[in-house]
Amino acid sequence: MYISRGSGFWGAMPPVVKNLVMINGVMLLITMLTGEFMYEKFALFYFDSPLFKPYQLVTHMFMHGGFVHLFFNMYALVIFGIVLEQVWGSKKFFTYYMITGLGAAALHSFVLYLEASSLHSAVEAGNMVAAQNLNILKMTPTVGASGAVYGVLLAYGMLFPNNRLQLLFPPVALKAKYFVMIFAAIELYMGFSNTGGNVAHFAHLGGMLFGYFLIIHWKKNNKMYF
Repeated sequence: MYISRGSGFWGAMPPVVKNLVMINGVMLLITMLTGEFMYEKFALFYFDSPLFKPYQLVTHMFMHGGFVHLFFNMYALVIFGIVLEQVWGSKKFFTYYMITGLGAAALHSFVLYLEASSLHSAVEAGNMVAAQNLNILKMTPTVGASGAVYGVLLAYGMLFPNNRLQLLFPPVALKAKYFVMIFAAIELYMGFSNTGGNVAHFAHLGGMLFGYFLIIHWKKNNKMYF
C-alpha cells in the first residue's frame, strides 16, 4: 500500500504513475524535436521488418503519435492507475503495467503475422497490390501506452466492478464492469471489422486479455494484494 507524503495533486500522486507520466511526456518532447529518428528507433515494427529491434517491445509503450494521443492515455492512466497503485503497491502495479503492455505487443504482433502470411500468399500469386500492402505493414510503426492502459482499465473494472464512472459522452453513469465490457466489445468489433483507421485495436485487447489472466492467477494463488 502506498501512503502519500506530498502536497497537492502532483505531490500526492504515487511514484509509478507519476514517473510513467513524466517519461511518456519527455519521450514525446524528444520525438517532437527529433522527428522520424525516434519512431524509427523506438516504435514497434513487425518482427520481419528491417527496422525491428527486440527492445522496441518495451520502448514503444513510452512513445506517442502526438499530444492528443499522449493526453488521453495519461489521463486514463492517472484516473485508474492511481487507485490501483494505492491498492496494490508500486511494485505490483508496475509489474502489472509492464506485463499488460508486453501482452498487448504480443497479440498485436501475432495479428500482424496473420495479415503478413495472407499477403505473402497473395504476393506469390502475383498480386502487386498485396506486395505494396506487405511493405506498408513492415514499415508502419506502432506506438503508445494504450495496451497497458487498457489493461489498467480492465483491472479497475475487475477490482471495483460496481464503482460508477461518469462518462462525458454520452453523459451517463455506468458501473465499472459495464464500462469495461463496452470498451472491450467496441475494440473487438473494430478489430475484426478493420475500422478505426490506424488504431491497433488488438493491442488494446491484448492488454485486457493478459491483464485478465494475470489477475485470475493472482486471485487463484492468493497474491492479489501482496
